[in-house]
Amino acid sequence: MFLRLAEQHKQFVQDLIMDLQALATVLERRGYLASCYTCGSQMNSASFMASLGDDHLIRFLVSDYGITWTEMRDDRELMKLEGAEAISQLQELANLVKYKTPVTEARPTVASIS
Repeated sequence: MFLRLAEQHKQFVQDLIMDLQALATVLERRGYLASCYTCGSQMNSASFMASLGDDHLIRFLVSDYGITWTEMRDDRELMKLEGAEAISQLQELANLVKYKTPVTEARPTVASIS
């Protein structure tokens, strides 16, 4: 049972990393500074960062140790979420991109930009 759960978790992390890489690519194509770096070739951890303008930065970290979403503006942390809440916030950002809503018009939880 535990080996099966470990394998499912490993696959989940790899899928999440592939989604982060795709999101970074889409954001870059839309003119935002975005990147997704993985550690090693096994894709067991990654760092996703996106600059949404006006010193507004999103950082999403994923690894075997956990998942975090950190949102900063003017070098100050606005919000830090972990686990499922972090993934939900990432989904909001992805929805903004998917539905072609300018990120600068996002609601305050994703962007505190006016």
